[in-house]
Amino acid sequence: MDGMRGRHEGNSVLTENEFKVLSFLSNHEVESQRRLSELLGISLGAVNGACKSLTERRLIQGYRLTDEGVASLQPYRVENAVIMAAGLSSRFAPISYEKPKGLLVVRGEVLIERQIRQLQEAGIDDITVVVGYKKEHFFYLEEAFGVSIAVNEEYASRNNNSSLMTVRQKLGNTYICSSDDYFTENPFEPYVYKAYYASAFVEGETKEWCIRTGAGNRIESVAIGGRDALIMLGHVYFDRAFSRRFVQILEDEYDRPTTADKLWEEIYADHIKEFDMTARPYADGIIHEFDSLDELREFDPYFLRNVDSEVFDNIVAVLGCDKDDIHDVYPLKQGLTNLSCHFAVGDAQYVYRHPGVGTECIIDRRAELEAQSLGKELGLDDTYIFEDPERGWKISRFIADARQLDPHDDAQVRRAMGMARSLHEADVSVARDFDFFTVAKGYERILVETKGRIDIAGFDAMAAKVARLNDFVRADHAKRCLTHNDFFNLNLLLDEDDRMYLIDWEYAGMADYASDFGTFVVCCQLDRDAADRALESYFGRTPDPAERRHNFAHVVLAGWCWYVWSLFKEAQGECVGEWIYVYYRYVVEYLDETLEAYRGMEQSRA
Repeated sequence: MDGMRGRHEGNSVLTENEFKVLSFLSNHEVESQRRLSELLGISLGAVNGACKSLTERRLIQGYRLTDEGVASLQPYRVENAVIMAAGLSSRFAPISYEKPKGLLVVRGEVLIERQIRQLQEAGIDDITVVVGYKKEHFFYLEEAFGVSIAVNEEYASRNNNSSLMTVRQKLGNTYICSSDDYFTENPFEPYVYKAYYASAFVEGETKEWCIRTGAGNRIESVAIGGRDALIMLGHVYFDRAFSRRFVQILEDEYDRPTTADKLWEEIYADHIKEFDMTARPYADGIIHEFDSLDELREFDPYFLRNVDSEVFDNIVAVLGCDKDDIHDVYPLKQGLTNLSCHFAVGDAQYVYRHPGVGTECIIDRRAELEAQSLGKELGLDDTYIFEDPERGWKISRFIADARQLDPHDDAQVRRAMGMARSLHEADVSVARDFDFFTVAKGYERILVETKGRIDIAGFDAMAAKVARLNDFVRADHAKRCLTHNDFFNLNLLLDEDDRMYLIDWEYAGMADYASDFGTFVVCCQLDRDAADRALESYFGRTPDPAERRHNFAHVVLAGWCWYVWSLFKEAQGECVGEWIYVYYRYVVEYLDETLEAYRGMEQSRA
């Protein structure tokens, strides 16, 4: 195939071997074709053929480019580079909670700065850094390195396709880079023949994106996972033809609901037959992508010792260990309120809780600490080790092989309801009061202050009904006691010995005893029959009509509180997902009937 003229924007005048010879001679001096063969890694016959053709067409004279030769390289000149730096890099928790991964110092250099310098050394000065998460930390790069900053406003709700959408007008002959890659050798060049994805060969089983190639090393398919395969690893190069078609597809498909979660590579893979992209293999050890903290430490043994991280300083201060003692660090499934990661010191395993965005507005950490301490004293949660009430971070013991409560297992639900009952009957108190309706009004007030009126159809009417129900509930004068208020299956864990723990006391306070039942029904998404069985388990008997009415009113109040909370969180830029609808549906399902039950009670008394 190399004997034919390759296609570059429809009218390339160079074969791949001609290009290799010409681009090499543009900034190197050699004395023989044999030396060219050695340096380029192509056969002496191929070099001889390329040099003969280039000489005949007056593109080289001897081993120097003519003016025509310089001009013939221009269609292949790299115009710019895009460095994607918008994501959270959650797999790099907890350090990524404090600063973006691309700004970590590895072997004495900031990752993204090293990459910018390598691009500039290759003559690529038009560099755009696409930022999102903690974007302000990257702004200094404009002055320090002369790069441009582009802000991806959708980084939290979409995958990395949104970063390329943000800079789609800049895509041409363009390097696409990740801010957290480390190249031991500079992989960038001023001229590139055609679109390629950097790759490396992996022996054995792998869960990475594996490449199958055809003639000319063209990528024919990609698949997640494989064996003894080339994998996608490192930077990518878009030529103009690739960029033009990719932007067309991206714009056409961007607003489809299924596109939001896709990597840009998945969009490419969906249309792979439409693209001429090759795999460019690199030798082992040149390209490094660090998927975990332990992996980075293997590359840079002094990384953790030198890292500027308040998180690790906190761990050292509480546990009395050295930074080098910390290992096995990885993120845990993130909750709706906070970010958490696992770590170990020696054989002991722990959880570090990092407060989520906006939690300082809605959570009283001192109240949490007081309730958490009582929970430990009552034997409901002995995982707690330390919490900083000023900044909201916490260290707890990790429960190995833990499983979450199954809300569809009646035996487990009975145990959970018994735990709730023992909490409610404990002769303890805390300074904080908790009331679903009052808390919801607080979220609503913050929303109005920051966003103006809540412009959602039916919101005001539903709020008025909930307020009326709340008046009825208060008139019950029900027992107030210490309640958890986030009492549902994700916070009820069972260890390998089947012991149950009630964790995460952020919302705990003195409240109506029915608050925990309300949360449990809503957040475990119980149907009516399951909710009735749970209530019977709580009382150890069939509840009377007044008890049932009061508890199911708290299903409405809990749903309403967490629904308004969800509106607040989404206004803060966080995605609550389907939960906002779950909360809303429980309000709709039970609001009118519980109001009617209370009105019926009023009428019977009259």
